[in-house]
Amino acid sequence: MKHILVPVDFSKHSAYALEVAAGIARQQKADITVIHMIGISEAVIAEEEFLEYEEAKYFMGLAKQRFKSFLDKPYLKGIVIHKIVQNYKVFSELNHVAKEQNIDLIVMGSHGSTGFNEIFIGSNAEKVVRTSEVPVLIIKQQNSDFRIKNILFGCSFTEDMVLPYRKVKSMAQKFSAKLKLVYINTPFEDFLSTPEAEKRIADFMSKAQETNYKVEIYNDYTVENGLLNFTKTEKFDLLALPTHGRKGLAHFLLGSIGEDIANHAKLPVMTLKI
Repeated sequence: MKHILVPVDFSKHSAYALEVAAGIARQQKADITVIHMIGISEAVIAEEEFLEYEEAKYFMGLAKQRFKSFLDKPYLKGIVIHKIVQNYKVFSELNHVAKEQNIDLIVMGSHGSTGFNEIFIGSNAEKVVRTSEVPVLIIKQQNSDFRIKNILFGCSFTEDMVLPYRKVKSMAQKFSAKLKLVYINTPFEDFLSTPEAEKRIADFMSKAQETNYKVEIYNDYTVENGLLNFTKTEKFDLLALPTHGRKGLAHFLLGSIGEDIANHAKLPVMTLKI
């Protein structure tokens, strides 16, 4: 993990994300790129090319000035910081930036109070989660001493979850963290008896070429409640979840489940592309 991307809007929540990113960068000896998206609307931009250029130059200059105070933080000392100001309007474009900059992780701030569509400037966090091909870490609270020691990974243990499982396992190894696996069993959709759940998990681990594993089977009325309740059973630093990205959120990230997890989980949430 050598390069971290942090979208900022100069709010306290993006500052929380930057501080967490700094902690990770220090542990992993990584660079940080901060990006501010101006998003000048078509109504603001004048038709004449010269005025359009002057308008964009003004807002970019303003953003660069704000970077000076925003990045003047003790926790950033010694970390290589790159700055990008772009007139992007769609946060899905961050995936292009991530590719161009060889980004390993995106860290985003989240209000996490009134629904996923209120996370980090409207619905942009959801768009980033759906489109990003690199892991996205969502931060909602200040955590000045962020350390990844215990990771909880929940999934359906179907074949398409093998890749995100390998990603989160690799991440756990990079941080020398413990990785706990959980399957949430519900009485409605996708209910499995204990033998059925054990067989599914065994088949999954065989495909993942794992011989030494332990998966907790946790029963609850909904998957989101199961995950949230399970995070209270131990001290976890991170909840990792797989997503299908552009094809929609996977298994337990359908409908309002992703919103509930993102808004109600007290610990940071990381999504990994399937």
